[in-house]
Amino acid sequence: MFIAMELWNYGFHSDKLIVDRAINLRNLLGVEPNGFRRFFVVEKDVEMFLEACELKGLSMKTIGSYEQTLRLFMQHLYKIGIERTENVTHLTIQGYIQEIRRRGKYTAVTNQDARNYPENRPDYGKQVSDVTINNYLRNLRVFFNWCVDEDILRKSPIKRGDFTKTDHKPLEFISDDDFKRLLRALDISKFSEYRDFVIVQLLLDTGMRISECLMIKVNDLNLVKRFIWLPAKNTKGKRGRSVFFSEKMAGQIRKWIKYKDRYRDSDFLFCTNNGKPLQANNFEANVRKYAKRVGLKNVHPHVFRNNFAKRFLMNGGDIYTLSRILGHSSVTVTEQAYLDLTQEDLAELYRRHSPLKNMR
Repeated sequence: MFIAMELWNYGFHSDKLIVDRAINLRNLLGVEPNGFRRFFVVEKDVEMFLEACELKGLSMKTIGSYEQTLRLFMQHLYKIGIERTENVTHLTIQGYIQEIRRRGKYTAVTNQDARNYPENRPDYGKQVSDVTINNYLRNLRVFFNWCVDEDILRKSPIKRGDFTKTDHKPLEFISDDDFKRLLRALDISKFSEYRDFVIVQLLLDTGMRISECLMIKVNDLNLVKRFIWLPAKNTKGKRGRSVFFSEKMAGQIRKWIKYKDRYRDSDFLFCTNNGKPLQANNFEANVRKYAKRVGLKNVHPHVFRNNFAKRFLMNGGDIYTLSRILGHSSVTVTEQAYLDLTQEDLAELYRRHSPLKNMR
């Protein structure tokens, strides 16, 4: 304890190595030296939380979402004079929610030197949706729950009643005819569009996420048994799994690999013109471009995953198998996302599985 106190008293608090050693000592000794906590203002707690997220193996997308939410929240805290995490109360959270509603969209940024010019957006300053505010609160709740686990706080300042009840938005789907129209919109004489032509079909046939699809290497494929191994490091839940594809899709993949290897040298199944991995945001922009060519709206990569899930259920698949194929953390996640079948869907399922009709 003496060493930890001396680290502060001698003024080494700006040295990251010394601070890290002090943290280790604090954890080892299980005590909080007098004055030591003064160093751990909100920003330092946030940095420790983000490092913990990295150690847990969370995706960079998830960590980035946490960090953006927390940095905007810290701006609000500094504005109202709160520097320590333990001084954040439920009233602080309520005030922040009111501030978000008051200021509107894109009126606060984490980097004041950024040149994104949010004021030029058509929706600048418009009301922030309840869904967005709930997402902010979920991210903050993860941070404060971590603070409780680390004995920084006794309880989280976020309460269940802070969340706004919102209507469930039906998932977007694409019909068979529209899907065929989309495929016809691609010029497969071009490398990039031929690549995207195969990706779109693979997404629909397997139900995997676009981020998982774009990280596939040729060695991850088993064309004989028709499955793709997705390593844990490439999945959202950080658990490896297999996804399966049809014989028809296998033929498409074989043709694509021969074509790709003729012109590009890359271990990735789907690469750019330079042989590098294709980025998800670039592929999404491409899909929207192709959809626009044939007058389709609300078509994006996740639509194909939605379609896979609905078609799987409509064809008699069970929710438990679907959950494993999709890589969800639990069946509850799958139920919440994909069990909003319409009246027509339910009627069609009944007609196929009527006990009397199928009795022999």
